[in-house]
Amino acid sequence: MTDWVGHAQRELEREGYRLSAPRSAVVQTLADLGCSVTAKEIADRLHDRGQEVGVASIYRTLELLDNLRLTRRVGPSGEHHHHIVCDTCGQVSTFEDSDLERAIERLASRVDYAIDGHDVTLRGECPTCRSR
Repeated sequence: MTDWVGHAQRELEREGYRLSAPRSAVVQTLADLGCSVTAKEIADRLHDRGQEVGVASIYRTLELLDNLRLTRRVGPSGEHHHHIVCDTCGQVSTFEDSDLERAIERLASRVDYAIDGHDVTLRGECPTCRSR
């Protein structure tokens, strides 16, 4: 067991999450594959090992690990990004905006918190749904 796997398992337990077989398999596979892997790559590796873990379980585990700051979600470029979600069809698009980042940095300097990260999700209707 790698140091990160042990650390992740301890943190999950400390936060009250049980180490189900699918969750443990995702954590171990993530450690085996290393940095910057996709949910599909995790699913493929699990499948190759004969471990059938549902895609929804993989995404839930990755979201949980991200929320606990055990992993960090990055975009296709490997850079920090944000999301726009269509409330009608569910399409998700990513975006980067340097003005938004500067505004968040200005806000961080005015609040009494030590800000170490942020996520922005905008919701609305995509061009396709809007044109219907």
